[in-house]
Amino acid sequence: MSELSVEETRAAEAAMALLLDDPSPMVRQSMAEALSGSEKAPRSVICSLARDQIDVAGVVVCCSPVLREQDLVDLAADGRPGIQSAIANRADLSPAVCAALAEVAGRHPIAEMLDNLSARIAKVTLRRITERFGDHAELRARLLERGDLPCDVRHALIMKVGDALTQSAFVAGIIGQSRAERIMDDACQSATLQLAGSITGDEIPALVEHLRLAGRLTPAFLMHTLCIGNIEFFAAAIGSVSGVSDDRVRSILVDGRRNAIVALYTSGGLDSTVAEVFVSATLLWRQATRVDTSPSALRITESLVDQHAGAGEGGAVSDLLMLVERMNLEFRRQAAKDYAVSMTYEAA
Repeated sequence: MSELSVEETRAAEAAMALLLDDPSPMVRQSMAEALSGSEKAPRSVICSLARDQIDVAGVVVCCSPVLREQDLVDLAADGRPGIQSAIANRADLSPAVCAALAEVAGRHPIAEMLDNLSARIAKVTLRRITERFGDHAELRARLLERGDLPCDVRHALIMKVGDALTQSAFVAGIIGQSRAERIMDDACQSATLQLAGSITGDEIPALVEHLRLAGRLTPAFLMHTLCIGNIEFFAAAIGSVSGVSDDRVRSILVDGRRNAIVALYTSGGLDSTVAEVFVSATLLWRQATRVDTSPSALRITESLVDQHAGAGEGGAVSDLLMLVERMNLEFRRQAAKDYAVSMTYEAA
């Protein structure tokens, strides 16, 4: 059409407008295929074809450069899965269109959008997809494979995987429901600790807030992060529950006096007797960092158990010390495995 005169262009557009009313879908489909890749195709014709039956509309919606962002958002709200799939497969899909699909599309178009490597999906959109489809294994797998998945969303999906396995009749039939719940809880706890240890920077506050709202910032979890030396996450978590700024928390943990450490932990809601165990762990961590940039969690938990052995505390303190002892046993077993592997390599 670029070689036509103004009058010829008008005549061609008028002819195409008449063809839109042709009763045969094959005519309109041929038009769609001919015009779908053209930047100079009449917008009025393209918009009409985009709302035709799926065989006609699909090729235009998927490929036409004439369609604007708002056109695609409106078409996504149309509700037809075929049209939504065509949108999901467009090249260089914008964040706004991805967000529109995340709100209204079904599982299959969402899966196609996640598979579209050129789709620019915002983090808030990934959160919305998780809210809507986190219970579907296929979409969970696609989301967990993404490197740009926010840490709080990743944790929510990990928990959903654990819930799905716990509720599995097959798993419960093999090992029993109560044991399945216990194993899955331990596995989710371990995965959460690994996730907390793998993130940095701006992602730490987001995960801390997510875990706080989910009721996962328990004394047991916090003790584990402290003993393994994940001090950045631990400081952010204590700051979140106590209301003390992160910088102030780090300062107290690194060189604050004992009374300041006690006040910090009690301001976060810890019982004074439980807080004393945390104070001991903090001082052990501080002492270990003075001689080793990567302090040994095995030695910290071992010393903590020795310090409080036979103290006679009950309730929450006893539960916390039992946890520390279990942690110590786990670290000891892992150290033994690492030693055995190293000896195997040396022998080879």
